Parts: sequence; structure tokens; C-alpha cells
Amino acid sequence: MDYSSIYQLKYHMPKKEFKEGLFDLVFKEAKNKEEVGENKYIQIPKGVKSIGNYTFTGCKSLTSITIPDSVTSIGDSAFENCNSLTSATIPDSVTSIGYCAFYNCKSLTSITIPDSVTSIGYCTFESCNSLTSITIPESVKSIGIGAFAYCKSLTSISIPDSVTSIGNFAFCNCKSLTSITIPKQFESEINEIFKYVDLSLIKITCI
Repeated sequence: MDYSSIYQLKYHMPKKEFKEGLFDLVFKEAKNKEEVGENKYIQIPKGVKSIGNYTFTGCKSLTSITIPDSVTSIGDSAFENCNSLTSATIPDSVTSIGYCAFYNCKSLTSITIPDSVTSIGYCTFESCNSLTSITIPESVKSIGIGAFAYCKSLTSISIPDSVTSIGNFAFCNCKSLTSITIPKQFESEINEIFKYVDLSLIKITCI
């Protein structure tokens, strides 16, 4: 069996390899799925190509994750509800970040989206309450509905003119924003994109 996917590692690994093989490389000392949530640091081994849907969902003690440059996709809800996660390194090899991938990672303070990513999915970073900064590269073409909703510590956002689609509520309730840079084509949609944000208090630059 091909173990290039973390989803396969977690759910389809034979018993012997489950105890002694790649699973331990990923989850350090955890010997079963239930103990994964007690680990504070995870280093995914090189050669893994994808992180499947829900792989690390609810690992509440996880503080740091290193993703190798062999990974090209991060699945839906891959790190959802990792409440202690403060940092995540996403390599330039990643082209796809799934829906709700980092949803409700309340301790995440900053993250850099690599130049290889072309879209930011639905609710990808929603409710990352400690997120103060985000860098959106010019490779990004679309930002999904609610992608950064309820990121209540986010102070500024710069959306490059490469972006051609922004979903409603993308930055809903981001009430700490003081500065917004956004392509001029979205000027008429800004109230829906930044729903429940008092735009009269914010410096808005249309490019």
C-alpha cells in the first residue's frame, strides 16, 4: 500500500506498521489514535504527498507542526480545533489548502501562505482568534466564503490584484482591522466581504 498520504497512514496502516512504522514517525510516542492529542509537536516525514481530511482534527495539545516540501495538498479540516497550535510552516510545494483546514485554531498567531497556493477555501482560517497577520501571495486567485471570518485579532489585510473572486463574509467580524487593501473590482462588494466590520473606522485602499 502507498503510504504517501497521512490519511492512509492513520486509517489503513496494518497493525505491525501501526505500532512500529511510519505512524510513529508522525506521531512520535503515540501508540494509538486516542493518544495523538497529547503530543505537542508533530513532524511529518519527508515523502508524504498529502495530509488527508480531518487528519489532526481535535489534537488539542499540538503546538507546532512542520510540513515537509513533499506535501502538495492539505485536506479539509486537517487541523481543525487544534486549539494550542501557535505556528504552522507551510512549504512552497503546497498548492491546495482545503475547507476549514485551520478552523478554530485559537492560538495561531501568524501564518504565511506560500506562493504556490492558488485558492484559499471556505472557512479555512475561520475563528483563528489570535491571528494578527496574514500574507496573501499574488498567486492566489480566489478567497472562499468565511475564509478569515471571526479572526478578531487581525489588524490589517492586503488582498493582491491577482484575486478575482472573494466569497461573502470572507472577513466577517474581523473587528480589530484598521487597514484594508483590496482590488478596486470588489469595491461594491466590500460590505458583504467585511460583514459586521465598521468600515468607517478603517483606512481602505483600492488598488
